[in-house]
Amino acid sequence: QVQLVESGGGLVQTGGSLRLSCTASGIPFEIYTMAWFRQADGKAQQIVAYITGNGDTVYYDAAVQGRFTISRVNSEKTLFLQMNSLKPEDTAVYNCAATALISTQRQKFPYWGQGTQVTVFS
Repeated sequence: QVQLVESGGGLVQTGGSLRLSCTASGIPFEIYTMAWFRQADGKAQQIVAYITGNGDTVYYDAAVQGRFTISRVNSEKTLFLQMNSLKPEDTAVYNCAATALISTQRQKFPYWGQGTQVTVFS
């Protein structure tokens, strides 16, 4: 049984930082591409970042480039998203997701966590 469990969301002031974590089980974590997606109220879900299994390729959406950092510790089967310089427009539910492919498309990710809320207030 595959499980992805996120943690680390919360309420933070503009300019602040949060670190999200996602712990996986039931998949060969070290060979899966892992990603963070987010969905704000009334908007479509979109990819934030992904990282390939060995960590040598990362992708960031332009909206978070330079502020967010995706990383992983394969020995701990854990994915991270360090979010700095947060803005109100970063407010969303953040989900981690896993795929055996390399993709930015949500339909290519068969495994999803339950999501964690991030709220940035000004």
